[in-house]
Amino acid sequence: MLTLSVPPVLGEQKILQASPEAARWFEDAKFGMFVHWGLYTLRALGERSPAKFNPTEFNAREWVSMAKKAGIRYITITSKHHEGFCLFDSKLTDFDIVDATPFKRDVLKELAVECHKQGIKLFFYYSQLDRHHPDYKPDDKDTWAQYKAYYIGHVRELCTNYGEIGGLWFDGWWANPNADWGHNELYNMIHTFQPNAMVGNNHHRQPFPGEDFQTYEQDLPGENTAGFNKAAIYNLPLETCRTINDHWGYDKNDRNHKSTEHLIRYLVQVVGRGANLLLNTGPMPDGKILPEHVERYLGIGKWLAKNGEAIYGTRRGPYPPSPWGVSVWKGQNVYLHILEWPGETLDLPPLPRGCHVKSAKLLHGSRLKFSADEKAVKLFLPESAKDPVDVIVVLTIEGDLRKAEVRGEGQE
Repeated sequence: MLTLSVPPVLGEQKILQASPEAARWFEDAKFGMFVHWGLYTLRALGERSPAKFNPTEFNAREWVSMAKKAGIRYITITSKHHEGFCLFDSKLTDFDIVDATPFKRDVLKELAVECHKQGIKLFFYYSQLDRHHPDYKPDDKDTWAQYKAYYIGHVRELCTNYGEIGGLWFDGWWANPNADWGHNELYNMIHTFQPNAMVGNNHHRQPFPGEDFQTYEQDLPGENTAGFNKAAIYNLPLETCRTINDHWGYDKNDRNHKSTEHLIRYLVQVVGRGANLLLNTGPMPDGKILPEHVERYLGIGKWLAKNGEAIYGTRRGPYPPSPWGVSVWKGQNVYLHILEWPGETLDLPPLPRGCHVKSAKLLHGSRLKFSADEKAVKLFLPESAKDPVDVIVVLTIEGDLRKAEVRGEGQE
């Protein structure tokens, strides 16, 4: 098992981190909603002009209320994507939703107000890459210093104009990895203004000092099916971001929406690896979320309303991900999420020394017969327990389960 620690200092400069309480909240949350929205949604209309961006159907209360019903704990929205257009009212540019569009409303302000009302944390995605700003020239020392001041100024606005935020989610570093991005200054500024803000960066590398969580893009932690998630798993809270269909932003021709059942099982796989699932939607140009995506979010929420005990607040369990499924633990319970039916018995390795199985039962059903000794744990599963999505078994344990938490497999 490989987990690596991120150094808290660089040289003599102390790099601040989010509070331990914030990190614990993040690890407990398990389910977030990613929102990719901006001028690029107009591609469906053959446009990219801010003058055509007028999402009159946008309703922050509808978005947040839907998220809450879906069991979502936090929303991460693109405050500025690679195109450089801001979904907030910035004093540093007119290339924003208030100054450049007929809509003239600060989307982030409305979302922040509604998230605070409904108890959902709000994270801001921010792309360090900017294809619009004239000073975005990493090889030009003078203009780069101006761009760096510009983008850090943007983040300062995001940290000071929207009340308490859940965190910052950075992207685009990978476009110029050798540039001087000023991360020490940036992260210390964020943690000074927002001590509870969690900072992450989608750079697919070892986390930098000052980052509070590690994110994987379209991949389970420790896997690299996408081809760019090459970093080992570090000893930070983890997150996987994933699309419902094939695109991050709205694409009217993309009808390849994953089923609700598939997404629930993926959520379970993510949680079984100790991570959160940040499930993405790309709202339409008019400001509405696709009905197909609303249906899937609410379907997941219905499942979580029944089974959330085995998801929220859990940590990686004593049994690593296996062909049959995953395990998590919370309190004195180990939850086995059986995703592939093993037959009438499930054979497991013994628990760590000092931990003993007291009882076994289905989460919403009867007690199960089991046997356990120093060599193995064997569960007897009735055919009636079969479920096409997830069979959840609860093992009540005597002993200190903190010793039983597994860490993910590292991958260089």
